[in-house]
Amino acid sequence: MTKLFGTDGVRGIANQPPMTSEIAMAIGRATAYLFCEKDPRGLPKTTKVVIGKDTRLSGYMLENALAAGFCSMGAKVFLVGPLPTPGIAFITRSMRADAGVVISASHNAYHYNGIKIFDRHGFKLPDTKEQEIEAAMNSSELDKYRPTMEFIGKATRIEDAIGRYIVYIKHTFPQEQTLDGIRVVLDCANGAAYKLAPIVFEELGAEVFPIHCSPNGENINDQCGAVFPQNMCKAVHEHRAEIGISLDGDADRVILSDETGEMVDGDQILAICALHMLQEGTLKKKTVVATPMSNMGLEIAIRRAGGNVIKAAVGDRYIVETMRKENLNLGGEQSGHIIDLDYNTTGDGMIAALKVLSIMKKTGKPLSELKKQMIQFPQVLENVFVRQKDDFNQYPKIVESIKKVETALGDNGRVVVRYSGTEPLARVMVEGEDYQKIQQYVMDIAHTIRAQLG
Repeated sequence: MTKLFGTDGVRGIANQPPMTSEIAMAIGRATAYLFCEKDPRGLPKTTKVVIGKDTRLSGYMLENALAAGFCSMGAKVFLVGPLPTPGIAFITRSMRADAGVVISASHNAYHYNGIKIFDRHGFKLPDTKEQEIEAAMNSSELDKYRPTMEFIGKATRIEDAIGRYIVYIKHTFPQEQTLDGIRVVLDCANGAAYKLAPIVFEELGAEVFPIHCSPNGENINDQCGAVFPQNMCKAVHEHRAEIGISLDGDADRVILSDETGEMVDGDQILAICALHMLQEGTLKKKTVVATPMSNMGLEIAIRRAGGNVIKAAVGDRYIVETMRKENLNLGGEQSGHIIDLDYNTTGDGMIAALKVLSIMKKTGKPLSELKKQMIQFPQVLENVFVRQKDDFNQYPKIVESIKKVETALGDNGRVVVRYSGTEPLARVMVEGEDYQKIQQYVMDIAHTIRAQLG
């Protein structure tokens, strides 16, 4: 079996390898075996597992297959239904489960799906643990343990998971504040937060204008949500709202709109939060974790305020790993993953949005003014389809194309070329002062990669 796990779990087209019910069942069996305690004979004891999903049609198929795999190893399975990824991390911790599983392909279209696994503390698994799961799937070791009779596991549906998470999210907002008088456009991407997100903001006092909150199994992320925030920005202008909040399909990332209808991306959100925490003295070690894709303006703004920025590999899992290693509490990336370890163990779009709203209330400043604390450098990104993900250094023409642009930019820009961790794409990003020039630079590098690997 080929390598299953990418930068964010297993992902692919639903009902095609690796996202088949057979592989999902095998993942469930292997995960149950590795996460449970062993009795004196070396056999697994009962394991508690939480399984949640987003609103994709294929979620039903994969949910049942995973549950069957876990139950076949004697695990107790708790099904929570559609719930944001950060909500499943929370429920896993709250229920003292041994593991939590999310069935979601995050921001991808509905015909994709994925499987992400949390440990008992609500953190995504490191590469080493994912490798152990894959090794166990390919081993005959699991065949030695097939419980029978009363030792077979069972699945129970948790009906109040949404309510538990709503209460938790609201407790992250300062008790002395309300959202009274705030008009909010809320785009739920027809995804996992469609039911609970409007309740959270309404119960805190906001006047909410929900859009894309009617999932049908096929419309998740379809021209909506954090990957397509234009509709949210337009709705903010139409409703004269103070803020627009656009979540992705599993609500672990968020993109905002200010009151003028202009987009506020993850780097700007991170800057707003970090600069406020620096002033409040709550930013651990005065340091934020970002990625190589983060805008240069983020680092400049934080350093000018007396803070520091360190870089982790792209992906919220790697950001969290760096935060834990360095004992930091704030990190994120341009796509809208904002991680505040004071409140949750993974990116949480609603917590991030509420944090910005709290800052708006405390400072009395509109979002359009807060975002000006960071000056964005022009940045152009191009995705290039590739047949295989070979090392770029193996191709002299690609290396030459990149070096040529880096020389032209000098100290006034940068180039980042990397592969997507979940799709057959090379991502080419160029940042600099002159938008037209960097646009041409991106086209030049992308054309070279396409000619060599496309």
